[in-house]
Amino acid sequence: MRYRTLAVLTGLAIAAMGATAAYAQGGDITAAPSAAASMNAPTAAVASRIQVNQIGYLPAAAKRATVPAGTAQQFQLVDARTGQAVWTGKLGPAALWKPAQSKVRIADFTALTTPGTYRVRVAGLPDSDPFTIGVGAYDPLTAGAIRAFYFNRAGIALTPELAGPFARPAGHPDTRVLIHASAAGPKRKAGDVISSPKGWYDAGDYNKYIVNSGITVYTLLAAYEQMPDRLGALKVGLPESGNGLPDLLNEALWNLDWMLTMQDPDDGGVYHKLTNPSFDGVVMPDVATRSGDRVVVQKSTAAALDFAAVIAVGSRVFKDFEKQRPGLSARMLAAARAAWDWAQAHPDAIYRQPPDIHTGDYGDPTLDDEFAWAAAELYIATGDDAFYAAMKPARTTMTVPSWGDVRGLAWMSLATHRERLSPAADRALIERRIRDLADALVAKGKASAWGVALDEKDFNWGSNSNALNEAMVLLHADRLEAVRPGQASAYRQAAQALLDYVMGRNPIGMSMVTGFGTRSPMHPHHRPSEADRVEAPVPGFVVGGANAGQQDLKGCPVPYPSPLPALSFLDHFCSYASNEVAINWNAPLVYVSAALGGEGRR
Repeated sequence: MRYRTLAVLTGLAIAAMGATAAYAQGGDITAAPSAAASMNAPTAAVASRIQVNQIGYLPAAAKRATVPAGTAQQFQLVDARTGQAVWTGKLGPAALWKPAQSKVRIADFTALTTPGTYRVRVAGLPDSDPFTIGVGAYDPLTAGAIRAFYFNRAGIALTPELAGPFARPAGHPDTRVLIHASAAGPKRKAGDVISSPKGWYDAGDYNKYIVNSGITVYTLLAAYEQMPDRLGALKVGLPESGNGLPDLLNEALWNLDWMLTMQDPDDGGVYHKLTNPSFDGVVMPDVATRSGDRVVVQKSTAAALDFAAVIAVGSRVFKDFEKQRPGLSARMLAAARAAWDWAQAHPDAIYRQPPDIHTGDYGDPTLDDEFAWAAAELYIATGDDAFYAAMKPARTTMTVPSWGDVRGLAWMSLATHRERLSPAADRALIERRIRDLADALVAKGKASAWGVALDEKDFNWGSNSNALNEAMVLLHADRLEAVRPGQASAYRQAAQALLDYVMGRNPIGMSMVTGFGTRSPMHPHHRPSEADRVEAPVPGFVVGGANAGQQDLKGCPVPYPSPLPALSFLDHFCSYASNEVAINWNAPLVYVSAALGGEGRR
């Protein structure tokens, strides 16, 4: 996914593939070589199906299903194996959910805590998909979402022992990368060669971007900082497993090690991206590697600040793993300071796409949020009050995080570490920033007929990540609450509803994570999934989700099922606007599934 700006749509011929695509500024829109792929997006899902979280629920969690409005007033929970009714409840009132223009009722069965596998039954409708209630219901999802990053690694072969049918040769070693003219400096000249291995492919394409890596790795490291016992013990199955580091940190390091190579050692500036000149065709990574030289492009203020922020977080996290990675924590802190200093000296080095580069830009002309985030993370890492002042806390608001708006990450980190901050920090302000936004999200969810904090404007590029990042904000607010173990706060209930939405309680009737749930996307805009000749897609990726903009409409050989915002989803490789995968979308899936999956184990 790398939607940055929708204002510019330009035709671009992908001659090597013999296919036609459109180039949205910064967007990867290579068309599929075949128009024969099928879709799994039913047009009448809302009218005919009971929608549930297709994975399941924790015993103490809030549990809801969405039911098409009809004459029935009651619902039953039935044993999925025997069909025998085990619990009866009253349906909520019928109400219109505008994003799908559908009248629905809510079936709330939070009171049922008995482990088992169930379906929701309502007279006149087919039974819902089966789902489980049980401790550990989200453990496979959390591990699968982490493993998705492994499947998107650059520079390493995926072995059959670990990757199964998705094994593949290594792609893009990136040990010979050229300095692009836009990135040239006094010592590193255009055409000079550097080594910049490892890292994750950003999304459905084969390029690597610092800006999007920042929020992605931060979210994974924040999950570990806040849930060290749970995520420290989670076994994922990686090449490094068993080396003394938690698997989550092993995976994060694959990208952190790459990010460190993207800093110019001569001045501390950070290259914006490592890329091909243009997007690759629909081929496997090893084939794409043969397409020519890769380059690092322009140092930018956004890249330097995102780098400074996440590398400062890394310095905190890896301080406890000096034995496994000697000197890494100190190196990271020095690198973060150097990037900060470069950004101070270059406060307006906005990324400008060179005319010979046609890949995602992650362009962002507004940098106050990046300055605030980097300052907050360096303050926490160093204890230097000057960094807290540099954050300008009174002027920095709290928003739902995205790659282009990271101010919320500053407040979430400060809230996490509030007990050990210096007296300069305003703890009341920190907590208020989190709670005020979380309260607004709770209210939005309560006012929704679907019971989720999503309305028409949320169905844009990466709408599923909107839901997951909202859930992350709510879970940070939940951490501030003095709630008894096993008792869900309103914040946690609202976060659960958003995860339920992504995992199947949505009007499309699909789990939005490949390989998880009764129905899930089969044709994501992800080159390895399309080119590997395996029928199933690479598992564990959350796709972008319903997108009212439908920016790929003209380039797709099949139509969207509906123009309605919440139904604007197409399970076809052509649909980069609704069906691409991206690392910054998977990271909050890891966080949210881990946090909600820990219910009852605190």
